[in-house]
Amino acid sequence: MTFIYILGIALVAIGAYVAGRQRGMSFAVAGAGGGAARMHSLPSYHGFYLAVAAIAPMLLWLFAWQAIAPKVVEAQAIAALPSDLTPTDPLTYGARLREIMTLAQGGQVPDASDGLRAAGQTFAGWSMAADWSLLVVGFALALLGFFWASRQLSPAFRARNRVEKVVGVLLLACSAVAVLTTVGIVFSVLFETLRFFSKYPWYDFLFGLQWSPQTAIRADQVGASGSFGAVPLFAGTTLIMLIAMLVAGPIGLFSAIYMAEYASPRVRSIVKPVLEVLAGVPTVVFGFFAALTVAPLIRSTGEALGLNVASESALAAGLVMGVMIIPFVSSLSDDVINAVPQSLRDGSYGMGATKSETIKKVILPAALPGIVSAFMLAISRAVGETMIVVMAAGLAGNLTFNPLEAVTTVTVQIKTLLVGDQEFDSPKTLSAFALGFVLFFFTLVLNFIALRIVQKYREQYD
Repeated sequence: MTFIYILGIALVAIGAYVAGRQRGMSFAVAGAGGGAARMHSLPSYHGFYLAVAAIAPMLLWLFAWQAIAPKVVEAQAIAALPSDLTPTDPLTYGARLREIMTLAQGGQVPDASDGLRAAGQTFAGWSMAADWSLLVVGFALALLGFFWASRQLSPAFRARNRVEKVVGVLLLACSAVAVLTTVGIVFSVLFETLRFFSKYPWYDFLFGLQWSPQTAIRADQVGASGSFGAVPLFAGTTLIMLIAMLVAGPIGLFSAIYMAEYASPRVRSIVKPVLEVLAGVPTVVFGFFAALTVAPLIRSTGEALGLNVASESALAAGLVMGVMIIPFVSSLSDDVINAVPQSLRDGSYGMGATKSETIKKVILPAALPGIVSAFMLAISRAVGETMIVVMAAGLAGNLTFNPLEAVTTVTVQIKTLLVGDQEFDSPKTLSAFALGFVLFFFTLVLNFIALRIVQKYREQYD
């Protein structure tokens, strides 16, 4: 029913726009014939104004209905239950409500009593009434808004001002949603992190050297130490990120310089799309490639050289991750280099500089802010990658900087900790939020460092 209502909103908006535009055109024709005053706004603004006036109350009613109707229907269904079936705790309430909904939709519930079936019929009846109330009240409000706005239309009506004010409010609301979403994410992670630190010391988490998040459920359980020292995770994340950037940084930047300054238009039109195809490959495909091809190749090569290489290594994950993020560095750097004004190149050539000198002394300094942004984006992508590390580097929290050994990262452990039947308020589960908060802070520090670098080395041109 909600889909039908949204479809009705679209049809109402189109109809109201057409009616308002026709009304505005009639004003324009009358004004051109000397029978009316000159119009303040174009006919299209009259159409937009009528469309907004018609669908705004429909949208407000939809939001109110979504917030109120489900609770009313559930309350009426629960109230129809006999006293011996009335839930007394949240867990029983949820289970009973699922049984009622199953019966209301025509499903079968084993050993369902007559009282439960009656509650299912009540739920179905109230759901139908709620759906009809959505349609009837919504379209009634649309008609009221349409006729109210129609009475305001006139040649001198400032429809453009009203429409632009509505658009400004809409843009402000979209900006507020983006900002509030970020604030909500930060505070939700922060509160859970504080809950974790109330159960586990923060200094042991930040500076502990052993990561073993398995907590004991029984007193006699073996192998569940519950150690949450996150230093091995930070070391593994940093190691894999550095390996990836050692691959993606030079290759991406040099390929961008080649495509922007040396490649012919024909070569550029072929190489750039092919390079950017890497950005569209799913990460799980890169993970398979790393686990089935790169990791065995590194291990066999290491054994031939007399080295002890693990089956899952940071080197395999870092190399494949570096290949994956090459387009992030290459494409953004290429766009930034192409955005450098041609007058700077011409001035450098006029002073007798060669092409390579122009690139090193003029173009790269001018494009430095964008190049640093590209590198920061690539680093963030590398830090946040999960699938490649899971499949190629493993889950072992080893404190090592040897790229030939198995390591794990912060994001992999967040995924691992939040999977399973562990209770949500245990230190094991809450540690995932602490890891997320530290990762967020790490990204913030990276952005601050990038900003300082840009401010220090930015070239100013008139």
